[in-house]
Amino acid sequence: MSNHPVVEWTSEASWAMVEDKFSPYAKETLAKLIEFMENEILPAIKVAHAQIPTDPNTRWKTVIPIIEELKVKAKKLGLWNLFLSKAHYPEFGVPLSNLEYAVMAEILGRGGHFAPQAVNCSAPDTGNMEVLARYANHEQQKKWLLPLLNGEIRSAFAMTEKHVASSDATNIRTSLRREGDEIVINGHKWWISGAGDPRCKVHLVLGKSDPGNKSAYHQQSIVLVPADTPGVKIIRPMTVFGYDDAPEGHCEIIYENVRVPIGNLVLGWGKGFEIIQGRLGPGRIHHCMRSIGAAQNALDTMLRRVTDPAKKTFGKYLYEHGTVVADIAKSRAEIEAARLLVLSAALQIDKVKAKGAMKEIGIAKFVVPSMALEVIDRAMQSFGAEGLSQDQELAAAWAGLRTLRIADGPDAVHIQQVGLKELRRAPALVQKDMEIKKKQALLMEKAGIKAHL
Repeated sequence: MSNHPVVEWTSEASWAMVEDKFSPYAKETLAKLIEFMENEILPAIKVAHAQIPTDPNTRWKTVIPIIEELKVKAKKLGLWNLFLSKAHYPEFGVPLSNLEYAVMAEILGRGGHFAPQAVNCSAPDTGNMEVLARYANHEQQKKWLLPLLNGEIRSAFAMTEKHVASSDATNIRTSLRREGDEIVINGHKWWISGAGDPRCKVHLVLGKSDPGNKSAYHQQSIVLVPADTPGVKIIRPMTVFGYDDAPEGHCEIIYENVRVPIGNLVLGWGKGFEIIQGRLGPGRIHHCMRSIGAAQNALDTMLRRVTDPAKKTFGKYLYEHGTVVADIAKSRAEIEAARLLVLSAALQIDKVKAKGAMKEIGIAKFVVPSMALEVIDRAMQSFGAEGLSQDQELAAAWAGLRTLRIADGPDAVHIQQVGLKELRRAPALVQKDMEIKKKQALLMEKAGIKAHL
């Protein structure tokens, strides 16, 4: 049995499967992260919520003080930018693999969206930093990537549009038009996460720059738009089941005759689709990693509830009623299975990069959020009405996770892609089956056995 503290936070069996793939540095960092979660982040979560004003005039202008304090402590401990693997980003990354970060992200997932912020591993900044590290030029990296890596600013990724089905990126209508040494942007976006944050200084905007291109996948480009550029109009924060996720939010934005220098184009004209595919792969699996932690946290919360003597009904503990024990067992089994999917996908990314691991990422993307929602729903049920209220974190966690069945591609898209990929195996399977049947026929003839059609 391992004496690493992670076995108390995850599964002893799953840790045994991956422990030998962890470097000494990764094991030490994981232990430090667990200690930081226990002693600093988890005790601070209620304070962080309380430090967000309810007054709409100040709610969206707030930088949460205790999160900033945690960031300073995390950076001193070396718990910083853990998601950015040096193997893929040698100039900017840390010496951690995607597999090693997967376990750390699960730990962070227990702390809602505040825990990743504390160690600068929070979406959408993680995906944007990967884009800038991989595709941006030196000047763009100096201006935007380095401040993001230092946790000095935040960012937004503007892709989803209000009036089209944005799960198909070829539908994007926002126009990017060159005029001399400038790019003019016009478009209507929404659900742009992070855009409400007062620290958000740059939007990565996907738009259509060459609508006449014969290839639907070379019509899009990405430009860097400073958040304070004239013509950038934040219309409103969207809510998810009533939650506005202030101060970051998910905003509706209109870009009206926004002008930026031609030097703000990322990688080149027509490279937008290539960039978003590179961005979404790791981002999808990061969400899945954290979802495992959220599910595990919900199960732990349920266990405390159903064994609480103060909550007995009819003289019995809650776990002695109905299907509570079965619900606990189902949750445990589903978390274990989903964790293996995530670890498998992370290992594939390390071996063949995200593009070669799209099947594993796709499976995790449509399995893990649904699993976590089921686990959290069971936990909410054990609390009764309290489980749906602001006095427990379960309802907010459920609302956040429900978005993941849509964000970064809806379930149906991933299911379709995985199913079609499976169907491509059919011809080889038919051929192999025919070869086996030929050998079978020869053996039956040799044995004098008559074949029955």
